[in-house]
Amino acid sequence: MRFAIRFVRRLAFAACVVSSFGFAQTPAPAAPTTAIASHPEWPKAKPADVDSVDHILAAIYDVISGPAHQARDWERFKSLFVPGGRLIPVRATGTSSDVTELSIEDYVARASKTMEASGFFEHSTHNVVEQFGDIVHVFSTYESRHTLADAQPFARGINSFQLLKDGNRYWIVTIYWEAERPDLQIPPKYLPAPK
Repeated sequence: MRFAIRFVRRLAFAACVVSSFGFAQTPAPAAPTTAIASHPEWPKAKPADVDSVDHILAAIYDVISGPAHQARDWERFKSLFVPGGRLIPVRATGTSSDVTELSIEDYVARASKTMEASGFFEHSTHNVVEQFGDIVHVFSTYESRHTLADAQPFARGINSFQLLKDGNRYWIVTIYWEAERPDLQIPPKYLPAPK
């Protein structure tokens, strides 16, 4: 027993000596950074797109909207987000729900073909804005149509925007959304006031 204790102590001492000379250490890999300053190659936004909450919301709805067979300006789309921004739709499946977390590139790959094939126009009908310091949250009620002439939207729901106020500009950090369905109606407080 004493031999085993001495052996363990010597082994621990040897490990300390080796590690102090750097032989046993391997540097930890650098964590990926999504800091804005770490991405000088990131597309530059048009100042008028990002100088207010209203303008960045208008820009994001505008850039994804367009008729069938019209390519979207995905560089403009990307410029509205922080590097590492996320788009997260809720998937309701019977009695449970889940999410699909998409990077900006994932979203572009999934949405571009559908939007360009059948046309897609989305706009907000009512926004509720909350802010604390540089954190801005917007519940943006949306309507989606295939053409501007469509009398009724084919979808409605709420986009939950998390924004960063960075000096005189805003960035989209996350868009998290859920579509309205028969068992989930948009409450009146998130709808425009009756005219």
